[in-house]
Amino acid sequence: MAVATPPVLGFVAPSGSGKTTLLCRLLPRLRARGLRVGCLKHAHHRFDVDHPGKDSFELRAAGAEQVLVASRRRWALMVETPEADADPDLDTLLARLDPGGLDLVLVEGFKHADYAKIEVHRSALGLAPLYPEDPAIIAVASDRPSLPAPAPPRLALDDPEAVAGFVVEWLAGQGRGGRGRSAQRRY
Repeated sequence: MAVATPPVLGFVAPSGSGKTTLLCRLLPRLRARGLRVGCLKHAHHRFDVDHPGKDSFELRAAGAEQVLVASRRRWALMVETPEADADPDLDTLLARLDPGGLDLVLVEGFKHADYAKIEVHRSALGLAPLYPEDPAIIAVASDRPSLPAPAPPRLALDDPEAVAGFVVEWLAGQGRGGRGRSAQRRY
């Protein structure tokens, strides 16, 4: 029997807006509500989770295309993609997650992909909001007291409990599965 894909909800904004900070404050609140949450973060820069001198690094450096490191507490799979000339798409990466262990996947980034998103908007950056150009944005977490109309629901950026409540309400409307656009504009 196939396991249903958990609903996916993104957090999008320019760099420095506080996406990671908000997610780090949101995750414990969602876990406290009994949700098993996975995260997928897009990085615009090169990164490595491994370090020279570690056996796993040396195995990759010697030519292994994939290295899986495992212990009692966690495991990590590192896959080399030297032929990739572009970032992998969101669906390809979501397919790598174990859907059986998750109720929800929170994505940081992939703002151009078509999936339900919460925009993080910080007024001090002086940038225009994204929501007028992206109908997939279902809410805006902002430090502004109001947003230019027409706007999706505004969530207080400094109130992760309210953001968690919105996410739980959105999730209840999704059921397990569905990332379809028809459900995205409920709010």
